[in-house]
Amino acid sequence: MKIETLAALQEARTKRRAVTLATRLSDAAEGLIYRDATAGELGGNAEIVAAAHRAMEIGRSETLDIGGQKVFLNVYVPPPRLVIVGAVHIAQTLAPMATMLEFDVTVVDPRGAWATSARFPGVKVIKEWADEAFQEMGLDVSTAVVTLTHDPKLDDPALESALKSEAFYIGALGSRKTHAKRKERLAEVGITEEMFARVQGPVGLNIGAKSPAEIAVSILGQIIEVRARRLGALAAPKVVAA
Repeated sequence: MKIETLAALQEARTKRRAVTLATRLSDAAEGLIYRDATAGELGGNAEIVAAAHRAMEIGRSETLDIGGQKVFLNVYVPPPRLVIVGAVHIAQTLAPMATMLEFDVTVVDPRGAWATSARFPGVKVIKEWADEAFQEMGLDVSTAVVTLTHDPKLDDPALESALKSEAFYIGALGSRKTHAKRKERLAEVGITEEMFARVQGPVGLNIGAKSPAEIAVSILGQIIEVRARRLGALAAPKVVAA
């Protein structure tokens, strides 16, 4: 691997940018394929680029026969990330549970009395309004977002921003009545019914959860389920009608 290639891979990791390193096994020729750009000798091969994009979507490295040549696609994708809006009691259980499952967890809440490292040890805490924090951090296809504050002033801007992103999961705490009112408010700022359908609300799997810990279990279970189904659908072979 070339030094400049290694440096580019390290930069992509820091910026949570998915990339595939394509290497032709016969002569070690390289190419870096991102979702929106390419670089290197193999970056100009449309067939390799298409295969690399698919490999990034399913998060799987593989060796393929492309144009009569063996090409190894080494996929580097950011780890799954969970962004929790609202430093509330449910979040105090949800954050460490998600960390145990190797999610990169961030808690966002502008309320300084709630958003403290003492309440969330070992977790990144951002004391900003969620929509502003999202703009800085970026919500990619490996990101799940959950709003837990029950306060429209905090949750609505977060949901509006998340729904305009590539986040694979968006959940919002609240009853069906609360969710219906939330839909009306977001419609006023341009969120269509199709966009709003991405929101899991009431959030979590229907397991009869009552306590903050049980609700956290139901939320994390739903995130895992949605992520697994998405990756399964992407990995499934496409059937072409005769």
